[in-house]
Amino acid sequence: MSIFNETVSRRKSQSFKWDQMEKIYNIPDASDILPMWVADMDFAAPKEVIEAIEKRLQHPVFGYSYVCDGCKDAIVQWFERRYNWTIDLQSILFHHGVVPAIASIIETFTAPGDKVAISTPVYPPFFNIPTAQGRVVEACDLVEKNGSYVFDFAALEETFKRGVRMYILCNPHNPAGVVWSREDLEQLVSLCIQYEVYLLSDEIHADIIFDNKKYVPILTVKDAEKAKIISCIAPTKTFNLAGIQAAMMVVPNSKLLAQLELNAQAHGQMALNAFASAAVQAAYSHGEAWLDKLISYLSINMAYVLKELNALEGISVTQPDGTYLLWIDYRQTGLSENDIMERLLTKGKLALEPGTKYGQAGEGFLRMNVACSLATVQEGVSRFKQALA
Repeated sequence: MSIFNETVSRRKSQSFKWDQMEKIYNIPDASDILPMWVADMDFAAPKEVIEAIEKRLQHPVFGYSYVCDGCKDAIVQWFERRYNWTIDLQSILFHHGVVPAIASIIETFTAPGDKVAISTPVYPPFFNIPTAQGRVVEACDLVEKNGSYVFDFAALEETFKRGVRMYILCNPHNPAGVVWSREDLEQLVSLCIQYEVYLLSDEIHADIIFDNKKYVPILTVKDAEKAKIISCIAPTKTFNLAGIQAAMMVVPNSKLLAQLELNAQAHGQMALNAFASAAVQAAYSHGEAWLDKLISYLSINMAYVLKELNALEGISVTQPDGTYLLWIDYRQTGLSENDIMERLLTKGKLALEPGTKYGQAGEGFLRMNVACSLATVQEGVSRFKQALA
């Protein structure tokens, strides 16, 4: 666990998380604020990934490159080994990230004015990207139940009846950390088939799962082959490689695949860069032991935060099924979002994310990232308490 106990200084490293807080939170100086907001780990990548990039750097020519079969095989073997999901090599399309992939998918299969449905609270690009592309976002709130969330399928069906063209799924769910069951996913797929709705599934958080929960790839559920599904996967959240910019779209339907390839051509979208390809192959080939240790470490961090924050008056936190994110319920404090954010930033010197960033259904919540050393987590909890004191 020593590799995760180490606190790596990231200030002045062009870190979005650490060096952009003045801009994000509209404050003059964030040098004394602890960032526990954006979904970016403070852990060093697995040494095998670093070594693979260093090896590629030893060759001094950085011309055009392609994704080798070894990289593709590593991806396929990872999902086969861990999730019993057999991915056809020919169904994989590479992109520079899951968010850009989402933008490409929306642009390919919907038109301006089309309706795109989402289940809120949810990751902001799910509503920001369709809106920016001139689509109409139909938000159907998830139902909070015992500190977690469930689908309201009756409400979702009513939403689909209004002529929805595409639905965007987050599995595991960000920000609430729900790992959707096979039964939930089958019901969702059934609705998408019935109402001829495209299903875009963001599965970037799939590898970080706790307490014997099981991530179910959307493309493995009953009748998935009958639906119009595009699944987005990536090693970037798993191994902290967001700056490497690599993601994959898995598209078994050959007609959908051809349309996405045409969209890529229209935008001059190329394959992964040489360093991303090396990192992806190394991560999926050699990162399993590192990941298992990471999950154990994150479990310790989460247990600590839950114990400490649930002892505070008006605060409630539920253990998530997956992700390294905590969804903190502060509604019983009586504080408004502006009040608690002001307290956190000015009194606690702690940067968390306000719940309404994830839609109006997130009002009364905060998102905290605990993917950092236990010492940093302890400092963050101390600052949280100071903010509310």
